[in-house]
Amino acid sequence: MLSRMEDEEGPEYGKPDFVLLDQVSMEDFMKNLQLRFEKGRIYTYIGEVLVSVNPYQELPLYGPEAIARYQGRELYERPPHLYAVANAAYKAMKRRSRDTCIVISGESGAGKTEASKHIMQYIAAVTNPSQRAEVERVKDVLLKSTCVLEAFGNARTNRNHNSSRFGKYMDINFDFKGDPVGGHIHSYLLEKSRVLKQHVGERNFHAFYQLLRGCEDQELQGLYLERNPAVYNFTRQGAGLNVGVHNGLDSDERSHQAVTEAMRVIGFSPEEVASVHRILAAILHLGNIEFMEREEDGPQKGGLAVAEEALVDHVAELTATPRDLVLRSLLARTVASGGRELIEKGHTVAEASYARDACAKAVYQRLFEWVVDRINGIMEARGRDPRRDGKDTVIGVLDIYGFEVFPVNSFEQFCINYCNEKLQQLFIRLILKQEQEEYEREGITWQTVEYFNNATIVELVERPHRGILAVLDEACSTAGPITDRIFLQTLDTHHRHHPHYSSRQLCPTDKTMEFGRDFRIKHYAGDVTYSVEGFIDKNRDSLFQDFKRLFYNSSDPTLRAMWPDGQQDITEVTKRPLTAGTLFKNSMVALVENLASKEPFYVRCIKPNEDKVAGRLDEDHCRHQVAYLGLLENVRVRRAGFASRQPYSRFLLRYKMTCEYTWPNHLLGSDKAAVSALLEQHRLQGDVAFGHSKLFIRSPRTLVTLEQSRARLIPIIVLLLQKAWRGTLARWRCRRLRAIYTIMRWFRRHKVRAHLAELQRRFQAPFQDTCHMLFCRWRARQLVKNIPPSDMAQIKAKVAAMGALQGLRQDWGCQRAWAQDYLSSGTDNPTAAGLFAQQLKTLREKDGFGAVLFSSHVRKVNRFRKCRDRALLLTDRHLYKLEPGRQYRVMRAVPLDAVTGVSVTSGRDQLVVLHARGHDDLVVCLHRSQPPLDNRIGELVGVLAAHCQREGRNLEVRVSDCISLSQRGAQRLVSVESRPEQPEPDFCCSRGNFTLLWPNC
Repeated sequence: MLSRMEDEEGPEYGKPDFVLLDQVSMEDFMKNLQLRFEKGRIYTYIGEVLVSVNPYQELPLYGPEAIARYQGRELYERPPHLYAVANAAYKAMKRRSRDTCIVISGESGAGKTEASKHIMQYIAAVTNPSQRAEVERVKDVLLKSTCVLEAFGNARTNRNHNSSRFGKYMDINFDFKGDPVGGHIHSYLLEKSRVLKQHVGERNFHAFYQLLRGCEDQELQGLYLERNPAVYNFTRQGAGLNVGVHNGLDSDERSHQAVTEAMRVIGFSPEEVASVHRILAAILHLGNIEFMEREEDGPQKGGLAVAEEALVDHVAELTATPRDLVLRSLLARTVASGGRELIEKGHTVAEASYARDACAKAVYQRLFEWVVDRINGIMEARGRDPRRDGKDTVIGVLDIYGFEVFPVNSFEQFCINYCNEKLQQLFIRLILKQEQEEYEREGITWQTVEYFNNATIVELVERPHRGILAVLDEACSTAGPITDRIFLQTLDTHHRHHPHYSSRQLCPTDKTMEFGRDFRIKHYAGDVTYSVEGFIDKNRDSLFQDFKRLFYNSSDPTLRAMWPDGQQDITEVTKRPLTAGTLFKNSMVALVENLASKEPFYVRCIKPNEDKVAGRLDEDHCRHQVAYLGLLENVRVRRAGFASRQPYSRFLLRYKMTCEYTWPNHLLGSDKAAVSALLEQHRLQGDVAFGHSKLFIRSPRTLVTLEQSRARLIPIIVLLLQKAWRGTLARWRCRRLRAIYTIMRWFRRHKVRAHLAELQRRFQAPFQDTCHMLFCRWRARQLVKNIPPSDMAQIKAKVAAMGALQGLRQDWGCQRAWAQDYLSSGTDNPTAAGLFAQQLKTLREKDGFGAVLFSSHVRKVNRFRKCRDRALLLTDRHLYKLEPGRQYRVMRAVPLDAVTGVSVTSGRDQLVVLHARGHDDLVVCLHRSQPPLDNRIGELVGVLAAHCQREGRNLEVRVSDCISLSQRGAQRLVSVESRPEQPEPDFCCSRGNFTLLWPNC
């Protein structure tokens, strides 16, 4: 694998790993670094440490294709790259279930923030292949959070156009599949003093300029803002500066749109985004507030006033607080006396200006902390139960401010450089000192490498009682007029003999420092002179309680949530809050402990020149960074030591399948002996050393060789396990099938016995009726087979009639042929068949029916007891009552699907009652038939019942000698009376009921 990397990077590109240098010297190191930089190779290894040089230009080194080249590869299989380090950290976390971290360090402008972005992009690209929605949500928040945090925490400085003015450590939680399920961001020491003032050539935080230049005109007007940043004191310094890192493409307008979209994707509500804009606008207005003394002889009789009270109105409206309380908080402060009596003390102009500035800094800091907490709340792992889901693993990414040296260095630079001292101490402990101590502990002989231990500098800062932070805290807590000058004198007294501390008082001849103002610390990265002016105020970080109560009582829920301490009563006695320096020291101690508990991967960033010019590497500037980063000592340790070490048990667990003596379990005396046998089989024993409990491997090539052997054998082992498991499953299935077949066999025997018993029982009784029924069915089927298709409709209608009338009516016309449309027949209707045919054609064109189901002359009786001759026409859509005397005019049409039932009697009469939903029942008697009194009731019932069956609905057929009917809501009865002397069927009425007089033949 190493040779493959060398093939992709030939000799003309220099050495891809500084460990491979022929001579380890600063000259050789710098020569290799410059050669690779000139060839566009900005990444180089020192073992597993990646050295990155900021190119100050876009290079075609990133994107999906590059990610695919590094995904799943070993560290030395591809040329040095950030993706290789991210992949190594991810694989170590996933393979060994160990927490890992990537520490990105270097001075301001060295490219740390961009490096962290590429690492996050790689992790997002290689995870969640199954596209789980929750994992995609977490990935979106992880990626978009960087954009939001840069807006509120980054600014343009003289050394970096996108300098992080806060420290950031992000933990990414992964499940057992290696997919991100949550995360948490820790922020450290926001440089909030930048809100008030910036050096020449620098800007305030990006968020202010993005708000002014990116907001719509209507929103800007609602915030009482103008688009020109030069109008506001807090943004006037950087008003004419561009924000683009390499060009002008990253404009504040586009950045504002990107940040707003990122906040939407993360989960900020529109109300929260609007509230953030109002708070930023309020800070800008607050910075423009000026104070003046009133004249003693004026109407107000002295005191303090605001020069432009409209600004107070704007601040009050934007913060959703009462105007008079805002003005009172700016001009005075409320204190509680010993008797808990409240006293209002007016400010001087200087005190009011200090309170205004402290308020602006505090509001922005609370806003930034709220944004971070909001992102953490959205990004946290949801519904994770370690007992169910297993323990989550973590990859930490540290992107923290680099070493800073400005013309004037204050409290912020002191804390930042102290942070870098702590990280350098961790690097020394983990990479240099820990490595040497481990070799000595394991009994490995090697050449000791001298290195600079900065523990004495860290102790100078954080030593209890005498350290700089302890002395500063004591000065802040002492009552009385303690000034920055007195604090400096105390430092001189405590540290006059310290080799890394000096001041003008201790070195009177050093004119680069001023008396009573400056002190100097010899950091690992170089000497830095600090001005003590403002140290005490910045360490106290005090804010009057009036502002806290004011914002806590705001009607804006977002602003109110940022000030929970505002609910304390002014008379309540509380502990003295920790100072800013102590809080920062505690957070650094916790950060270092957190990083030390993880498996570290390092990215050491180098700034090639001070002018941010692409393609130019300043050797002296880079030589200084290489020296204070300890990179040369790191190369010496790697060359003198071993690239990897593993406990024997873990080494065997991973590689035992590559040796016949160790697979599946060895029978040798110890794990050490088994490892020795394995390496002898691979002929690698010359590149290793055996410690008391660990195996030390000198060259990465050895590990790559073992990984290749393991990768070849894993598919074979998987097939073996699959074969064994499939065999087990097959045996289980075979036993189950045997049991099933046994049960089936006994069940079949039981069913045969039961069937024989049933046959015996049935055949003991007479079975002549059964045989006759079977014969009839067979005979009927034989007859049906010979019926022409044209007669099948009549057969189905007769079957339907038989089902409805069989056994209930004496005769229903089963033996004769059914003509159905009798009115069109010349036999039944010799005089008017043509007229009926014309009316039928007219109705077909009008109503579009398909077929005539039945037609006949009828005698009907209505609710007025009048009897008339009419015609009945039944189609597949309507039931018509026609008037024969007037060319079969339609007198009544009822939709056929409204017909719900038919009632007939059990005799030979032709009485029929048609029941319809929503219509009066129709009472008729079929007559004027040929032959006379022909029985057609069964035909009418059959064709109507068969049609309803085809449509999938039921037709109720009732057979009764006294039929109930309904006409206009009145219930009536109709019955049949046989009379020998009656010539033709007719109706009569008696007591509201109807009687059909039927000739008795």
